[in-house]
Amino acid sequence: MIGRFHLLLVLVLVTHLSGCASLPPGSDFAKTTSFSLSHPEETKLGRQFENAAREHDGNSGFRMIPVGADGFLTRMQMINAAERTLDLQYFIFRGDETGRLLTRAVLVAADRGVRVRILVDDGETVAGDEQIAELEAHSAIEIRIFNPFSYRGHSLLLRSMEFMLNSTRLDYRMHNKLLVVDNAIALIGGRNIGDQYFQMDPESQFADDDVFAAGPIAKQLSATFDAFWNSSLSIPVEALSGRKSAHVLNVHRQVLDNQHQKLKTSGVNYLERVATGEPFGGIISGALPLTWAHSQLIYDSPEKKKVKQGEMIGRLMQRSVAAATLAVQSELLMITPYLIPGNEGMQLLNYLRQRNVRVRILTSSLESTGVLLAHSGYMHYRLPLLENGVELYEVRSLLGSARGSGQTAAISRFGNYSLHAKLFVFDRKKVFIGSMNFDQRSMHLNTEIGLLIDSQILAKQIAERFESMVKPVNSYRLAIRKNEKTGTPSLVWHTQEGTKEVEYNQEPARNNWQRIMVNMLSLLPLDKEL
Repeated sequence: MIGRFHLLLVLVLVTHLSGCASLPPGSDFAKTTSFSLSHPEETKLGRQFENAAREHDGNSGFRMIPVGADGFLTRMQMINAAERTLDLQYFIFRGDETGRLLTRAVLVAADRGVRVRILVDDGETVAGDEQIAELEAHSAIEIRIFNPFSYRGHSLLLRSMEFMLNSTRLDYRMHNKLLVVDNAIALIGGRNIGDQYFQMDPESQFADDDVFAAGPIAKQLSATFDAFWNSSLSIPVEALSGRKSAHVLNVHRQVLDNQHQKLKTSGVNYLERVATGEPFGGIISGALPLTWAHSQLIYDSPEKKKVKQGEMIGRLMQRSVAAATLAVQSELLMITPYLIPGNEGMQLLNYLRQRNVRVRILTSSLESTGVLLAHSGYMHYRLPLLENGVELYEVRSLLGSARGSGQTAAISRFGNYSLHAKLFVFDRKKVFIGSMNFDQRSMHLNTEIGLLIDSQILAKQIAERFESMVKPVNSYRLAIRKNEKTGTPSLVWHTQEGTKEVEYNQEPARNNWQRIMVNMLSLLPLDKEL
């Protein structure tokens, strides 16, 4: 997650304030229950992929979208293709350039009669993000906020104060990312909505993945959206701030129309690329073929906290990921930006190593991370992991090669590369892709969603990207060095700069202040919150 929310956690824990549970504001609002399109076969996309699934023994079709800009283009084009329904569920929906362009595309879809439902978490909202709520005045659009704050402004101090007084409720967040069109096709993975997540922002790029999904799995994904949408924690915007007027919507429409001609990043006109219809057009036509495979949808119930406490029956996706990991026979590849295994995760990895399973993990380096607090928790696990034979790599912020990075060499030269993907490869036969990090927050405090897909083709694609990113020009390979006199172990970082192999005895960082801050944070007992 981004540092703003973790700062709130620090404030809570440092001051030893323990909030009591409560219902979200607006819980007593009389909201309507609604569900996904009951007959997707009545739409063009529904008919196409119902027939295609039948030809592939009832399996679903998938295509990885590793390039950040393609993640933006595909979303725009999928929204443009919607005939009847459009469901969007995101942890973050920024009000920046790409966020506003996607908002405009949603508005245009609603204008042509598409029913739109948008569900957004409230944990990481910043000034400008409320632009999506302006669409509420449209008769075809409904927007809900998951587990909202009572305070609707953006003062960090006021949000922190509310969090401290009600941390038990507000610490629980919806981390899901999902887009479903006509209950026929879907996009799922780790990307939020925003310039950073599409790797277009020179100041910050979050490398991630989506997978396009069609066939029977789309209906299952829609069912998870319905469960969250109708949850008692999902509050209509109207209940929080009153229904927007048509005048407000029209003003917002003008702003979005002006924005429509603006997006041009790093010399690339992405709106012109949207107009080409690619890559979505190639996916639909078959020019960019899908991989048809058996899959398993795994997700947390909206009331995950109550499920974990035994108060109600529900789903916990952590169990399915653990089961798939325990079944590995020879090799586990893991990509996770935040690596805080906790006792459960360490036991899982130790079990694999006891069976001589090769475990290789790519995660964030200090210089590349956007969340110092998460890195401070990860620091405690590096030596134990290495001592047990886990191979550990930390991605660099300045890449020596853009291959496999999801972005162009031009944008990579800014040296602001960060990892955000959440991917597992099991024995190069099965993959996991979704929103779940290998950390305590994903395991216990956030709701998450993902897919387990039985496909050697997808496994090979992800493994090849893994191999590209762990090359010495793109990452640091961690190793242990023992003091000759005392035998005390310490870490060293191996990498390559230009044509020269380099070894660092001190953790690579952007500056000394970053090292000082992360070492101070590492003294705090915060693992359960990270």
